[in-house]
Amino acid sequence: MALKVAVVGARGIGTTHANSHQKDELADLVAVCDVVRERADKLAGDLKVPAYYSLREMLAAHPEIEIVDVCTGGDENGGWHYEPTMEALAAGKHVLVEKPISNRIEEAREMVAFAAKQDRYLGCNLNHYFSEPAARADALIRDKKIGEQLFCLHRMGFPGGEFGYGGPDAGNFAGFPYAHVKAFLAHPFSIMRHFCGDITHVQAFMDRPHHRRAAGDLMVSLNSIHVRFASGCIGYLYSQRGDGTMGLGGWWSVEVGGTRGTFIIENCVEKFTYIPAPGSPDAVGADTKGLGKAPPPQVHNTGVTDFGTTFPNRIHAFLEDVTNQVPKNRLRASGRDALATLEYTFAAIASYENGGGVVQPHPLPSPHRPSGVENISLNG
Repeated sequence: MALKVAVVGARGIGTTHANSHQKDELADLVAVCDVVRERADKLAGDLKVPAYYSLREMLAAHPEIEIVDVCTGGDENGGWHYEPTMEALAAGKHVLVEKPISNRIEEAREMVAFAAKQDRYLGCNLNHYFSEPAARADALIRDKKIGEQLFCLHRMGFPGGEFGYGGPDAGNFAGFPYAHVKAFLAHPFSIMRHFCGDITHVQAFMDRPHHRRAAGDLMVSLNSIHVRFASGCIGYLYSQRGDGTMGLGGWWSVEVGGTRGTFIIENCVEKFTYIPAPGSPDAVGADTKGLGKAPPPQVHNTGVTDFGTTFPNRIHAFLEDVTNQVPKNRLRASGRDALATLEYTFAAIASYENGGGVVQPHPLPSPHRPSGVENISLNG
């Protein structure tokens, strides 16, 4: 039987989530809610469901609701996530919340702890690894074709430059120097952790390009972050917000290399490359003699160019996990996973504020399971 779902927040992301639920066979969209009546009425009218203007009112009118999907925004795109999430959990509902889980680390910790206390599912929309390329990478790791992980290089950020700069961000970002860091880094940190495991050390340098400085823009939009994983793997993250251009797809690339091979994903959904190590069974016949020679890359273009496909993919995974009543510690892209990304974010901020000193992130609550797919033994 389809799960009864309600969406809170009726702007762009909320509309995307609501449409995904309505099209998914595992969901029955019951209602939508927004504090701005016009937004709630518009989305409700489009989807032919009732509109509400407070979560309390909606839950009282529809006690059958099983899942509340929180798509509100707020300061730094996460300031309004705490209250509706806690209210829904207190009412005994499962919750899917947009990223970042919150813009305040204390709130995020409390949300995860309260979900555990209530024995409810708390998931987060860490949608970037719900894609065909990510599934291919997962398979390589499970099949031991990457080997001992050595490095993770990740770049994520909107392309741009000084010519298209339009001045300081308004709205939810206005006056917040760490708005990009808090609102955006949940995604790249989730990718790095998904493939390579928990991060134990963080070192960050951040800055603003000259055109932001000249405009009085406070946002530290350039983020250079060096990390060490619990496995011993080392990693690097570069993030920006429309300040320049990048290669390998343009806005999104990750490369994970190990003793048996390397994979590269470009633009999240578009392209997957596997490069086996010399001597690997996957490199039989390759000419690897000579300085700098390696087996030829095995390239797969998915034919998908719409990043938006990750939203229904991720939402379906949450619905699937709740339907199948998976153990709470096996929930994909869980609240705890989202908390990890925020702990790393706040560690990066602390490092930057200390001139680039190494910071160890705050420990996560009880590690119910090994994170990601990387902790599989290479023996056998």
